[in-house]
Amino acid sequence: MPFVDYLRISLIDRCHYRCTYCVPADGVEPASPLPELLTHGELVTLVRDVFVPLGFRKFRLTGGEPLLRADTVDIVRSLAALPGVQDLALTTNGDRLAPLAEPLYQAGLRRLNISLDSLNPDTFQKITGRDRWQRVWNGILAAAAVGFAPLKLNVVVIPGINDQEVPALAALTLDRPWHVRFIEFMPIGNETLFGEKGWVDSATLRQQLQDQFGLEPATCQGNGPADVFRLRDAQGTVGFISQMSECFCDRCNRLRLSADGWLRPCLLNEVGQQNLKTWLRGGADPILLQATVAQLLQDKTNIHFKDRERGGDRYTRTMARIGG
Repeated sequence: MPFVDYLRISLIDRCHYRCTYCVPADGVEPASPLPELLTHGELVTLVRDVFVPLGFRKFRLTGGEPLLRADTVDIVRSLAALPGVQDLALTTNGDRLAPLAEPLYQAGLRRLNISLDSLNPDTFQKITGRDRWQRVWNGILAAAAVGFAPLKLNVVVIPGINDQEVPALAALTLDRPWHVRFIEFMPIGNETLFGEKGWVDSATLRQQLQDQFGLEPATCQGNGPADVFRLRDAQGTVGFISQMSECFCDRCNRLRLSADGWLRPCLLNEVGQQNLKTWLRGGADPILLQATVAQLLQDKTNIHFKDRERGGDRYTRTMARIGG
């Protein structure tokens, strides 16, 4: 297992979109009451006094939708200023990004991942449950204009819904220095839809782009599990996140911190998770918290989605709450 130096921090466990691949058919469980969320100060304390001393250098802010949280820009400013924080990124649905792109950049954020599952507004609405395609596109353009680099677009590929758009989405990288990431659909959000639609493996998508554009390995690789390529003569890159067809658990370099303070070793596995908020609010010494996190790191196991119930605990939080 690689050295774990990457923490994904969920700022809020609610989202105003209802993406079909993320939200279960029977709806989302209630979000945590706001007083249960880690505060701005608690987040800074954990990063500064616990995670950085343990060697964590890369941090990504997620949700739910992180831009629903009123103090997100302030949190970014505080985290970006901490010694030892070498890489700070944020994942968003882009709906509220246009007016916040400049403040986020000025606060010290440099990397963004934005969900864009379709270039067709009708398909976008079908997937997200919201008629907001233009708002998201405006947010993407605003982020590009401000100077975010790399600017990544995340695409969950669903057969019969948006898989036919893969070439058009990939072509966004031809004359823009953007990075488009195609993600295999997984049965951990909406298992009913997965049962109906299934998934498209990355190898099929790569061959499709190879046949249409020409495809070559890219020299740049990100912090995540994507296999990265470049269309012939493109400014940007395309990547494939293949958790269904090409399990990458042995390359996992991350932990996840939920909005209400639970530190978990894996998106799909809650075995061994620790409630850091309870320890923190109880006045625990940072050294004790470091030891707790270090033990969780030592116990971290490779859990593929097919055996995510191994160990007796079920995956109980939906993608809408833990932040992908």
